Amino acid sequence: MTLRLGGQNIAYAGDPEAWVQALVAFGYNAAYMPDISIDSRDEISALTRALARADMILAEGGAWRNLIAHDPAQRQANLDYACHQLALADELGARTVVAFHGTAGHPGDAWQLSDNYDYGPHPENQTEAGFQRAVDTARAIIDAVRPKRCKFSLEMVPWMVTDTPANYLRLLKAIDRPAFAAHVDAVNMVISPRHYFNTGAMIREAFALLGPWIVSCHAKDVVLKGGPGRISFHIDEVPPGEGNLDYAAYLTEIAKLSGEVPLMLEHFDAEGHRRGLAHIKEVARGLGL
Repeated sequence: MTLRLGGQNIAYAGDPEAWVQALVAFGYNAAYMPDISIDSRDEISALTRALARADMILAEGGAWRNLIAHDPAQRQANLDYACHQLALADELGARTVVAFHGTAGHPGDAWQLSDNYDYGPHPENQTEAGFQRAVDTARAIIDAVRPKRCKFSLEMVPWMVTDTPANYLRLLKAIDRPAFAAHVDAVNMVISPRHYFNTGAMIREAFALLGPWIVSCHAKDVVLKGGPGRISFHIDEVPPGEGNLDYAAYLTEIAKLSGEVPLMLEHFDAEGHRRGLAHIKEVARGLGL
């Protein structure tokens, strides 16, 4: 199989050919979807041609907005944006559009657990009502767009309904739409020290549960911090190869999937992407991928 790898460090500036060539030069063969308008028909055609010439696949587009925002007008605007992104991704042939669903938290609520009111933690996120909101939201977006090729998926987030593979599987079955699929972020599944010290087993279990539905994956690494004087623990993201994630297990499981499921780096500067990409390719070579 061809291992499909991409990253966020090369921004699209309006020139499809130059953008694709920059991705190729960096060492990628998969890309994040540019954030353009679905009304830009000539640009969509040019992007499609440039990607095809370079054998570059579009891995995923993003709908990174709070789809259950407390303010009704903001919520509707965010849902409209998610529908736009899914329709655009379907036009461009992207594998999936990923959203983080959103948070029930909002300025002025009693908990004040986070200043992030896009996807920050809140106790209502993981209730049965929160689960049903995720089901209803995904169905509404999919049914409004009715994509023919692209799937809609939700990011794995430790304080959302997608916190564990088992909960994600439950969500897949409840949503019950062929256009809803699974997006895997192995680092985001590390929600306890037990997971941290057994990432290979964690990854294999996740793929055993979600394998038939997985359409895209995220690449980063994880470091756990703690010690004397700390009763709690802290988890940080780092570039691939600089933490404890079992990339041999991750790549092995991805390679078993059908359809060249892409693995996409995120959240680092250009040098972090470069180091992470080099590590992933080194592990892949060792596995014969």
